[in-house]
Amino acid sequence: MVDTIEIQSRVGYMPQKFGLYQDLTVAENMNLYADLQGVPSSERKDRYYRLLQMTGLEPYTRRMAGALSGGMKQKLGLACSLIKSPEMLLLDEPTVGVDPISRRELWKIVYELVERDGIGVLLSTAYLDEAERCDYVVVLHDGEKLAQGTPREFKERVGQKVVLVDPSPDIKPRQIHTHLVGKAHIIDATIRSGRVRVVTDVYGTQAVADALPEKWPATIKNTPPTFEDAFMTLIPHKESRFQINPVDKTSGKTIRNEEVVVQTKDLQKFFGDFEAVKGLTFEVRRGEIFGLLGPNGAGKSTTFRMLCGLLEVSGGQISVAGHNLRHSPSRARSHLGYMAQQFSLYGQLSVQENLRFFGKAYGFGGNRLRVRMEWAFSEFGLEKWRDKAAAQLPGGYKQRLAMAAALLHQPDILFLDEPTSGVDPLARREFWLRINGFAEQGVTVVVTTHFMEESEYCDRMLIMSLGESLAMGTPSEIRALARSKENPEPTIEDAFIALAEGTIVPSGGPNRIENSRGRK
Repeated sequence: MVDTIEIQSRVGYMPQKFGLYQDLTVAENMNLYADLQGVPSSERKDRYYRLLQMTGLEPYTRRMAGALSGGMKQKLGLACSLIKSPEMLLLDEPTVGVDPISRRELWKIVYELVERDGIGVLLSTAYLDEAERCDYVVVLHDGEKLAQGTPREFKERVGQKVVLVDPSPDIKPRQIHTHLVGKAHIIDATIRSGRVRVVTDVYGTQAVADALPEKWPATIKNTPPTFEDAFMTLIPHKESRFQINPVDKTSGKTIRNEEVVVQTKDLQKFFGDFEAVKGLTFEVRRGEIFGLLGPNGAGKSTTFRMLCGLLEVSGGQISVAGHNLRHSPSRARSHLGYMAQQFSLYGQLSVQENLRFFGKAYGFGGNRLRVRMEWAFSEFGLEKWRDKAAAQLPGGYKQRLAMAAALLHQPDILFLDEPTSGVDPLARREFWLRINGFAEQGVTVVVTTHFMEESEYCDRMLIMSLGESLAMGTPSEIRALARSKENPEPTIEDAFIALAEGTIVPSGGPNRIENSRGRK
């Protein structure tokens, strides 16, 4: 007979939300877990010391868990799961909602636990680059096992079916990306380091060359596969999975790329004596996808909430859709849509009831509301879920509903706060296809994300730390900051980490780099 209590005593577990008590301090959370796991008082001092040193939480033992940054909560959750010194550690989506620096630090700790203490680690993750770090991987889809093996074995199955498309300077990578998705023999397309990475179901580059218009010159070559490439070949293909956005004919918007629709100058935010945002200046133009990036605690969420009119500005100037947010917040808010990081719709209401509620909140009614609701059902594939309670929707469809509600009133500007956090790779791809389509229709998008590869879809981005601007520019300009002899082709994540840790400073000053339009 299996002794479940004995098994539980040998296993550590960190749930997806870290399993912390927000109104207890770091030390109190650790004490509680030690009590629950029966750790003798005589063993706690040495064990606490090691865990606090390993996670870097020693200076914060008196801080409330609810006041910690996402990365620090992650480390505290890990420390609490290790108090018993388990033989096996279970990690459920351990890096959801944390920045690349925190992800890297977590993996450093995991490797140390495996190599030094011999602890076995079983983790679930939606980050496919993290799966490639593992010794052995099991791929699940719709509750069924599709395949298992080492990352190397997965990659060997793909062979020469992965292609890199390097566009000419006058063609945006996202134009090629959007064009290729759904074409014959194309299984997957993503943007990586200014190029379009394509997975095909045939060998060679000809399928990609045939799919591209002659007027779009590009260099096409084979490239070694990754685990993510192999993963995408395993997922059952559905013809309707990836669809290019049809033009929203009910929108009257025109694209004027030079029109500034979001502008801040010397923006400040104080919480008591603490200055969370320090003199931030930037602008966003019509139809632009603008990324707001930074490590946990950088001040980007505070900036984001001020831009949405959800948080009062302490100092400086801020304008959204031509309206001063400090003087006319309601007028400005009528021009913007907002999608929160956490699902924030009414779970007990059906999809249809949520859309009707938000439509009426925006002043829609009668035939106008009916037309917009039908557009939402069609555009986001929500028809079959019309009468389903929002709380019962799958994660990807919750995301669709949240975006539909944010776009129902045809806003000029769409604010997206960590929109793909915790969703699977397929939902992330579908999401960015839709965002590309809306941007092409003239909707301005301001997005925060911890997926550095997603920032490649942005036209420009601002990287923040400690409330200040570290760098601003196009993806290629940001990547170039980290270029060196040792790393001739850096990623945005390389640049992000180097900027956040202060190992590189943009030429011409710490706050700005010149963007592709020649502005400062």
